[in-house]
Amino acid sequence: MDGFIAIGLLLLFMIIGVPVAWSFAGVLAFLVYAYDANLNTLMMQGYRSLDSVILIALPLFVLTGYLMQSGGIAKRLVDFIEVMIGKRRGGMGASMVVASGIFGAIAGTATAAVASIGTIMIGPLEQRGYPRGYSSALLGISSLLGILIPPSITMILFAVVTRQSVAACFAASVGPALLLIIGLIAANRFSVGRFFDEINNAASAGMDKAPSKGRAAIRAFPALSLPIIILGGIYGGIFTPTEAAAVAVFAAMLIGFFIYKDLTIPTFSRSVVSAAETTGTVILILLFSFMIGRILAMERIPQDLTQLVGSMIENPLMILIAVNIFLIIAGMIMDDVSVTVVVAPLFMPLMVESGVHPVHFASIVACSVVIGANSPPVAPILYMACRIGQVSIHRTVMPALALMGFVGIPVMLITTFVPELSLFLPRWLGFV
Repeated sequence: MDGFIAIGLLLLFMIIGVPVAWSFAGVLAFLVYAYDANLNTLMMQGYRSLDSVILIALPLFVLTGYLMQSGGIAKRLVDFIEVMIGKRRGGMGASMVVASGIFGAIAGTATAAVASIGTIMIGPLEQRGYPRGYSSALLGISSLLGILIPPSITMILFAVVTRQSVAACFAASVGPALLLIIGLIAANRFSVGRFFDEINNAASAGMDKAPSKGRAAIRAFPALSLPIIILGGIYGGIFTPTEAAAVAVFAAMLIGFFIYKDLTIPTFSRSVVSAAETTGTVILILLFSFMIGRILAMERIPQDLTQLVGSMIENPLMILIAVNIFLIIAGMIMDDVSVTVVVAPLFMPLMVESGVHPVHFASIVACSVVIGANSPPVAPILYMACRIGQVSIHRTVMPALALMGFVGIPVMLITTFVPELSLFLPRWLGFV
């Protein structure tokens, strides 16, 4: 019972606005008191869990995202995609979706995509007739492609806390990511044709001064080479995900300093500090979560949860639906890191007993985070998109709910009930 109280306390702390890391610290303090756990032993076990080569990739990919933002890489990507597809009906909205996907394939974080892509595109979208509320909602959900498209920091954390292959988790989320991109582009095109007629009249506004496709491709080639180098190196067996993160940082520095020349010593220093702050927060959360997980495991909380759900719901399909609903609700309250490091290990025994492959479960968790992170009351990504778009949350909620209802939830359900969507690529590559 104390384990379930601890989960309730974590949700309560999140709701009342306690910083995430200190919410975990408060729950840990409660569990140590409730179970009279040895804090020294827990600290040693937590430190050993953090002593992982895989986790070195975390700060490196975070730094890559900041360097892309300050080094002009994100801007060249957006310019290239806009020239290629921006003139078509709904092309600007589709450009933001594709740009977020490519950015996610390099940086691996949703927050970096919101800041970089949103800063560049929200203004031009408004000039071409897109309501700011709708643009911010589209930005919020498309930025979560950084969680699905490898390399993904969320998938790295999932692999660490559930002891799965990082490369397998990376590959598992590719299918759902492509499905989400197609769904968002289709929904945007439908919205433009049905609800935003002024966009059709302004579709080519500002495009006359745009560079030619050839010139835009030449400018964007160094930026476009980053995902090819990173993903090609990982799946080609040239280097590990950790080594890929180091290569990504080096390449981003090289492109920012010497090719685009937008990266300067001051901006580089700010990027390093920002990456250190972000990484420090995540590492604190991981440390506390490992210690919490150790206590819960010793008290057999995951097994008790499995028995409880199994006694209430016998149909494996209904168990999957119940877990999906819980993950979405958790994602509404907690950020993607918290959901991944706390909820995923908690439900892993239940999923395995229900016949769900652990790598398939990684995709299910990622898809639920996409929905939860854009759903009130907390909705961290959606609120950030509103700040970047300079629009109130009230003008953004309805478009966001529509996109999640017609695109996000169907993609999550397909991912849940069609395992091959997630398992085909890992099996083809020999990871599972």
